Amino acid sequence: MNNKVKNGLIVAAVILLGVLPLLLVNGEFTGADGAAEEMIREINPSFEPWFTPLLEPPAETESMLFALQAAIGAGFIGYVIGLFKGRSSKSSNKDKR
Repeated sequence: MNNKVKNGLIVAAVILLGVLPLLLVNGEFTGADGAAEEMIREINPSFEPWFTPLLEPPAETESMLFALQAAIGAGFIGYVIGLFKGRSSKSSNKDKR
């Protein structure tokens, strides 16, 4: 199996992982925080939170901050992988000389 076929299969798998849940899952996509809060209210309706957040941004801003956090994390991981790959190829080129 050559690299083009492998890369095509990986891209197809990634696309399927993104699309299949959207097609197969019937329900509302909500955050875990909201689901946990709802479950706590069901279990103990008289529950009073002991802490209130200092800042409650609108839902769109929360989504943007979450996406920004994910992008920064992905960038950091990509940087580290590139750094190690570059070091590896540099040392292998040094050994060939």
